[in-house]
Amino acid sequence: MTYHRITSIEDSYFASLHKLLQTIFPPEEVLAYELWREPLEDPTIHVYAAIHEGEVVGSTEYRYYPELRVAMTDFTIIGKPSLGIGRFLLRNRERDLAKLAGQSGTTPIGMFAEVYDPYRAEEHAFGGVSPMNPFVRREVLSHIGYKRIDLAYVHPSWDHEGHAVSELDLCFLPQDEEMSSIDADLVAEFLEGYYAALPNKPEEWIRMIEQVRAAGTLGLLPL
Repeated sequence: MTYHRITSIEDSYFASLHKLLQTIFPPEEVLAYELWREPLEDPTIHVYAAIHEGEVVGSTEYRYYPELRVAMTDFTIIGKPSLGIGRFLLRNRERDLAKLAGQSGTTPIGMFAEVYDPYRAEEHAFGGVSPMNPFVRREVLSHIGYKRIDLAYVHPSWDHEGHAVSELDLCFLPQDEEMSSIDADLVAEFLEGYYAALPNKPEEWIRMIEQVRAAGTLGLLPL
């Protein structure tokens, strides 16, 4: 299996990757094909495809914020079961993020991720791929060490319509396993930067950010 970075929508594997995104995720979570051009050309955004026998069978997108000392896993897709794709993506991502942190001269404190709450996302089929079932994905993230941030979480829809998406939880994987809370300003600063690319912010998201800013700290709860 090959860990292949995609940096252009002209990449021969990008069309297959975008189709996989559309198969797995609901429409409001998938950026339109042409709108991927700028993000892919951004050197701070890392999009990799797992290539097996010439086919895109999985993918992950992530980034590292040296000024905040945190990473973000945008998505992880396992397109087929029983190929070890999840572990392959995890280990390659870990090595790459360690390299990015080293190059910036920083020590990371953890990584954010959004994960579906299976009880609020029951209507999504997620491509019918068993490893992408939200119950499975949530348990996998829990095993890795992710914790749920104590927050009624919403985010702006990626279809640029400005809808509030409320079927996910914001999670954090702390480097220190004993860490039981996270600085609320760090969470707010991360979210404001991460969603800066989406001009239409729903009122629910704006209110959530205000509440986070006023919180001081946010608890890290079992996932």
